[in-house]
Amino acid sequence: MELRVFTEPQQGATYDDLLAVALEAERLGFGAFFRSDHYLGMGTDGLPGPSDAWITLAGLARDTSTIRLGTLMTSATFRLPGPLAISVANVDQMSGGRVELGIGAGWFAEEHTKYGIPFPSTAERFDRLEEQLAIITGLWATEGGFTHEGAHYRVTDSPGLPKPAQAKPPVLIGGLGKRRTPALAAAYADEFNLPFVDEETTTAQLARVRAACEAADRDSDDLVYSNALVLCVGADEAEVERRAKAIGRDKDELRTNGLAGTPDEVVDKIGRYAALGSERLYLQVLDLTDLDHLRLVAAAVMPHV
Repeated sequence: MELRVFTEPQQGATYDDLLAVALEAERLGFGAFFRSDHYLGMGTDGLPGPSDAWITLAGLARDTSTIRLGTLMTSATFRLPGPLAISVANVDQMSGGRVELGIGAGWFAEEHTKYGIPFPSTAERFDRLEEQLAIITGLWATEGGFTHEGAHYRVTDSPGLPKPAQAKPPVLIGGLGKRRTPALAAAYADEFNLPFVDEETTTAQLARVRAACEAADRDSDDLVYSNALVLCVGADEAEVERRAKAIGRDKDELRTNGLAGTPDEVVDKIGRYAALGSERLYLQVLDLTDLDHLRLVAAAVMPHV
């Protein structure tokens, strides 16, 4: 099981906060550093204010050396597909080919109204997401002359420049939709991610994605399968409780709904997700000042999974 670090900077973080976590994650051997793509804090004042996902990843691309970088998930409502393809390709070049694009339809209506971003219906957002996936991957792959005629976006004879450093940055799609989400994953994803769900939900949704791959005549084993879970690990019970309180959560609730407890407990739970077919875990780190949390996971969990 590969362990990756996942942050939520809209809850309150500076670039230097993110850099400190990314550098420590890199030093400790975590597989990647990912961040959310939101413009409004949830249940918090969000100070010092939101940061743009791809601007901060561009900085991290130059300030880190080896760790992979990406988003869970870039909101398709925030950007036009052509400029997004350019931004991701630029950051991939800046990082030497370490970027991954997690992308979704967007869901948080309030952040759109706070910053003047249109927020269409769910059906339209998914329609736009599907076109964005076709355009972004098409622009990266084309030798020139890429054209797309869609209901929401029109691309005519594009040179498809710049190119990313990788032949194709991995594309992550995730979520709990029963029909369109698995179909989009089968058509476009390199990885399918399930955010903050239990083992039963994981089993059911992975089965839908595998079925969608079969219907699309794609080998379902081509996809990487992953989960994201809130992290709260302590060397003993007192430390678990302290870390839970620091992020405003109950330790027992986190044991059920997150990845919480002593290292032995966490290793056992990771093993259960692995048995369901999950190959990566995105560890949602909510207290960005607690780098000892990452150090504990690297020393007492990572070697056993």
